[in-house]
Amino acid sequence: MARVEWEGGDVPGGPVAQSLLEEVLVDPGTFGPEPSDRIAVAHTGDEAVALVPLPAVPEDSADAATTDGLHADHLLRAIHEPLGRGLDGDGRLTIGVSASVHSAEGLRGALEEARHARRVAAARPGRVCAAGHEELASHVLLLPFVPDDVRRAFTARLLDPLRDYDRRHRAELIPTLEAFLDCDGSWTRCATRLHLHVNTLRYRVGRIEQLTGRDLSRLEDKLDFFLALRMS
Repeated sequence: MARVEWEGGDVPGGPVAQSLLEEVLVDPGTFGPEPSDRIAVAHTGDEAVALVPLPAVPEDSADAATTDGLHADHLLRAIHEPLGRGLDGDGRLTIGVSASVHSAEGLRGALEEARHARRVAAARPGRVCAAGHEELASHVLLLPFVPDDVRRAFTARLLDPLRDYDRRHRAELIPTLEAFLDCDGSWTRCATRLHLHVNTLRYRVGRIEQLTGRDLSRLEDKLDFFLALRMS
């Protein structure tokens, strides 16, 4: 699924996206030996849809899910750069890729999956943005659709006290919080990463908890901080 948007907004995006997909997908080098005449591309409204044949993998194969992910990843890598070259300076292209399907009955679900993935891609900055189906099982799917005012209020409540403290005292509480969460709350690993004594790290984390009223030993509070940092 692909969509082209123009700064002026007066050029139909669906046909342009279809032309770009056709130009890139029929390249024999994009997907190896698969015949390009088996690729179908059409547009509906302001979106274009492409059906791309991929090497068959049995549905009950233990590697089926992994292979689906590799297919989507390979497809996005293969088309990202050439599609970007096909845009004019004021154009923007967003792409969503579904998991592979093994029968015609799965096409309707794949279409919706690709459309949702494209909407995730559309929430990202850049002239050519893409997302695969695997991102629909992640918090990545939810964050772009949080209203801006809710996003600002949530991040401000949690992070503004730390930012203010960092500005006044050069304390690096925000980098400490990021490292602590990235190390899954491990004092030793986090202290090593930040080149700090564990007691210094404990002091900083204690200051974070004091300023925010949160407890970083609680999963719920760790999750709130993680989401706030991702949305900031």
